[in-house]
Amino acid sequence: MQIENNFKWYDEEYCLAVVKQNGMLLKYVHNPTEEICLEAIKENGNTLKYINNPTEEMCLEALNQNIKAIKYIDIKKFPRVYEKYLFMVK
Repeated sequence: MQIENNFKWYDEEYCLAVVKQNGMLLKYVHNPTEEICLEAIKENGNTLKYINNPTEEMCLEALNQNIKAIKYIDIKKFPRVYEKYLFMVK
């Protein structure tokens, strides 16, 4: 959709408002800030799959939002997140 492709040209405030409404729209944001990424994840944990280099905080938030987000988390990089996942599935 043409409008979706234009998100990358708007300012940070606009992008933040957009991802708060629908986190999956993060995929149309060019160079999102950590704040934008976290807000997108809070709206939809699966948004993590659109983040190239997530922080541990982002991974934990994604896991809290959707346990299935574990498939987007590098467990070697974030073993503590994986430990939390194991605790959640017991």
